[in-house]
Amino acid sequence: MNDTQAQNSQLENQPAKASTDAPSMDDPFLWLEDIHGARAMDWVKQENAVTTKQFVDNTEFVKTRDSILEVLDSDARIPYVNRMGDELYNFWRDKAHPRGIWRRTTLAEYRKAEPKWEVLLDVDALNKAEGKRWVYKGAQCLKPAFERCLISLSPDGGDATVVREFSIPHKAFVKDGFELPVAKSQVGWIDEDTIYVGTDFGPGSMTESSYPRIVKQWRRGTPLSAAITVYEGKPTDLAISAYHDRTPGYERDFVSVAKDFFHSELYQRNGDKLTRLDVPTDADTDARREWLMVRIRSPWTVGGTTYPSGALLATRFDSFMAGERHFTVLFQPDAHTSLDSYAWTRHHLILNLMDDVKSRLEVLTPPLAAAPTGDWKREAMPGAPAMSTISVIDTDPDHSDEYWLDVAGFLAPASLERGVLGSAAAETIKQEPAFFDAAAFAVSQHFVSSKDGTRVPYFEITPKDMKLDGSNRTLLYGYGGFEVSLQPHYSGSIGRAWLNRGGVYVIANIRGGGEYGPQWHQAALKANRPRAYEDFAAVAEDLVKRGVTSAKHLGAEGGSNGGLLMGNMLTMYPQLFGAIACEVPLLDMKRYTHLSAGASWMAEYGDPDTADWNFIKTFSPYQNLQKDAHYPPVLFYTTTSDDRVGPVQARKMAAKMKAMGMANVWFYENLEGGHGAGADNKQAALMHALAYDFLWDQLK
Repeated sequence: MNDTQAQNSQLENQPAKASTDAPSMDDPFLWLEDIHGARAMDWVKQENAVTTKQFVDNTEFVKTRDSILEVLDSDARIPYVNRMGDELYNFWRDKAHPRGIWRRTTLAEYRKAEPKWEVLLDVDALNKAEGKRWVYKGAQCLKPAFERCLISLSPDGGDATVVREFSIPHKAFVKDGFELPVAKSQVGWIDEDTIYVGTDFGPGSMTESSYPRIVKQWRRGTPLSAAITVYEGKPTDLAISAYHDRTPGYERDFVSVAKDFFHSELYQRNGDKLTRLDVPTDADTDARREWLMVRIRSPWTVGGTTYPSGALLATRFDSFMAGERHFTVLFQPDAHTSLDSYAWTRHHLILNLMDDVKSRLEVLTPPLAAAPTGDWKREAMPGAPAMSTISVIDTDPDHSDEYWLDVAGFLAPASLERGVLGSAAAETIKQEPAFFDAAAFAVSQHFVSSKDGTRVPYFEITPKDMKLDGSNRTLLYGYGGFEVSLQPHYSGSIGRAWLNRGGVYVIANIRGGGEYGPQWHQAALKANRPRAYEDFAAVAEDLVKRGVTSAKHLGAEGGSNGGLLMGNMLTMYPQLFGAIACEVPLLDMKRYTHLSAGASWMAEYGDPDTADWNFIKTFSPYQNLQKDAHYPPVLFYTTTSDDRVGPVQARKMAAKMKAMGMANVWFYENLEGGHGAGADNKQAALMHALAYDFLWDQLK
């Protein structure tokens, strides 16, 4: 993941905002937007009690929850690692460490069946010592020594965190070190005494989307108020950040100005001078050693050549900054193939491609510096097994050509492989255990024509002895937004809680995602959002047409943007489903920009406070509920601490449906866990079990 992508992956996050609006005839449930208000929380507790009595307080639920928790807590899971220097680091949660431990080991030790780990930070012990409920949110460590780190801790599992400096040699937080209070901060090392920091500096320092509007350079031993301003954005910008590239011989500083979720400007910083990189604002741009990589989302004409949407381009950084515009095309999409991601090793570039949503890897070798016009060499890497996903999860780009691969399929537990390009072939270092008997099931891929004729793929996992008589309880999952791809993956939880019961599990690769590159995503943006819903409905209809299931036995599940998808299945296509699980959802698209991080996503959905409402209202479930309509049973679940989407949209939707006299409307709100719905494995197991048991019960 490059720096621009890494930033974009965090832009859904901001502190939740409570509405002070009084109830009105248009929306009598605005009082539920007071997230922690006594009246709202009383309502939440009452609804939780009703849902708990119906679905949680029984032996079948306990069985489902415990079977999922056994997977999440299993010591046989792969402890995924990332390399920092000579050590491999891992964050681990299990029954003994519900909030987790941050630890490290050596490669030689990691190869063993039971490695010896050096524990650096025990979050449960920290919580006991400080009387807190911290949730670990990651660490940024200063290379090349990797002895000082900036650790982020959330007080409730949400995205707003404190930042505290940590010493690895001392295994302790640094007294009088860098420290920030709870906020949506963005930080990064410059050197051992200096960091970039974007945070809430006080009134007016945040954008209208509630992200940092100002980035500063902060020196150790000085108050935050004395930090030097590097860049001030506009209130209408999305977020401002800066970072320092410490690659030896290629040290550079950059400032990123995010205009919206998909558009940004990148500047190189030299002292007080900022020079903008002349690339499209909707491109992902990455400088690595002598190379500049540009991954374009829209066709780009430059240097007399037009490059297609979805292409990955490369040129020499210094030459580009000097005005040259000659690019080498490293990847160009076609009707079936897109670029999922890329990763640098010291001397090579690994491309992770998708052929009809199935993985394939290629290795590219750039020309030497002495051959400025040389060609990039290209060769295939051994691909993944059929119906699987292979991901490059770590490399060591400063020092070696080491790479780590995660390989998994729907029925194939993940394996962790390590290799060194040009020498050691990939070898399996760790193997995930099987949490259910895969021999009883089969995986297939199907395609269906959507309403406008677009060919939409979906994956299907079924019992081998399944009869095509329409009687199979089937769970259809989807997302369809933000250029996120749903690829084959192994889930012990789904295997145990759904497949082992005899259920069918289906993943729909609908438009709005990234399965076929930027164009697949852009086909469902803003006014075209209903195309994603038509795709999902087409898959549902195809499952019935093929005899896999019938409407009364077909359930649907989705969260976040996928929760908006579920809301529209509920209001647009209620006749297609027997039950729906709608998780941490967007639903009130009239007010979404005023709730939690909603203003960040206007590039995806549009601005309802403008004429955009004319098309947004067509896919706003909260406004489109009809009193006399017949809706399938629905479960809404969310979390109080979710500071991305927030809990209020699920609250209001459930309350409105209940006020309309609709039966079989269920609601559950976990207090912790943020947008992920669980602050620890036990909470996550409860939430997953609730969804699966609800759907299984309703689809009988």
